[in-house]
Amino acid sequence: MQTISVVGLGKLGSPFLATCASRGFNVIGLDVNRSVVDLINRTVPPVDEPGLPQLIKKNRARIRATTDYSEAINGSDITFIIVPTPSTKDGAFSNKYVLSAIQSIGKILTYKKKFHLIVVTSTIMPGSMDNEIVPLLEKISGKKVGYDIGLCYNPEFIALGSVIQNLLNPDFVMIGQSDDKSGEILENFYRKFCQNKSPVVRMNFINAEITKIALNSYITTKISFANTLAQICEKIPGGDVDQVTKALGLDSRIGNKYLKGALPYGGPCFPRDNRAFIHFAKKLKVSSPIAVATDKVNNDLAYKLAEKINSQVPPGGKVAILGLSYKKDTDVAEESAGVKIANLLSQKRNHIYAWDPKATNTAKPLLSSKVTLAKSMKDCLAQADVIVIASDWQEFKDIKPGDLASDNKRPILMDCWRVLDPLKYKNVAQYWAIGLESTKLESE
Repeated sequence: MQTISVVGLGKLGSPFLATCASRGFNVIGLDVNRSVVDLINRTVPPVDEPGLPQLIKKNRARIRATTDYSEAINGSDITFIIVPTPSTKDGAFSNKYVLSAIQSIGKILTYKKKFHLIVVTSTIMPGSMDNEIVPLLEKISGKKVGYDIGLCYNPEFIALGSVIQNLLNPDFVMIGQSDDKSGEILENFYRKFCQNKSPVVRMNFINAEITKIALNSYITTKISFANTLAQICEKIPGGDVDQVTKALGLDSRIGNKYLKGALPYGGPCFPRDNRAFIHFAKKLKVSSPIAVATDKVNNDLAYKLAEKINSQVPPGGKVAILGLSYKKDTDVAEESAGVKIANLLSQKRNHIYAWDPKATNTAKPLLSSKVTLAKSMKDCLAQADVIVIASDWQEFKDIKPGDLASDNKRPILMDCWRVLDPLKYKNVAQYWAIGLESTKLESE
């Protein structure tokens, strides 16, 4: 069985390392952060992801981590680069960490006689492989890509909170290859790695790079369309966005994934990939009005909901925001709707409280100083005049009517993901949900 090295042990790198080990591969993790390396070697996950602690402990015999590039590259057959590519002000991705890794790898490959495959998994701008990565790798290593060494672009299509499951059972595997030999090696790896028999699509670098940002940009369009449908359904007697999207999703040309009218999309991928798509099209002098409109719809939705909440809060009233992660089952709060709404409300109000099962601490640096982080969901709900369910965590689905009632107050319960049965709360709260006309607020 091949030995794999993974450069970058963050939100995707650590689960990928552990998942490789679970499939029988020996894995060497590499990170420039010594504390991350030490955690892995102590079988402690450096990031929060469901199932990761168990996977690392169960497969500890096949996992080790280091800060030494020589140890990682010389000890492995395939190297996956999974480092951050932060967005720049114009919406593009910066390759500085990828290029730094390529430079370090190239130096080791100068002296390695055995054929080695480098796989760039980090999301990059189209043109990066041919124009930046290949020239640098060849210059530093003194070897020819596609002959002496192999190179592939292989971004993963995963969602935080379900990374391990997504890795093992992808809809498809995409490989941008420098040559057939490199593509064949990576395809054979995935035939052993994946639990399902997912299609493997092999192509050149540029088409793979375009596909990656195009796919996520397309999904954001689908999300924003569903959110627009939700707003329409709120205005029509009997309107129910779930009934509409359920029917739409039955059409094979559309499908039901990401067709849930609710809050704006967020996280570390969708917003920035859509903006990168806009930037790339603009650079080519191609108009991309659909992607631009998608971004605008997404941004406007948080403002509209904040205005609606503000209109319902009595003078000096308290607002409770439940959900600060951008989605359930993760502690990532980047570009989350809950954080955006809390910050918008704090511009006009002082009594904003927030809580999340995992993301309370990670959201703290992103929140206005006027937002108070509650110690528990019970504390967050206490005396609330308006309660906003901003993500669909199981903890929020388990809220009981008795959790809301206090001092004969009848709070407004704004269920943005429609996770609760409104009939259960009719005696203790005024229920309202995105996408349902039947739950129109009494004051509207």
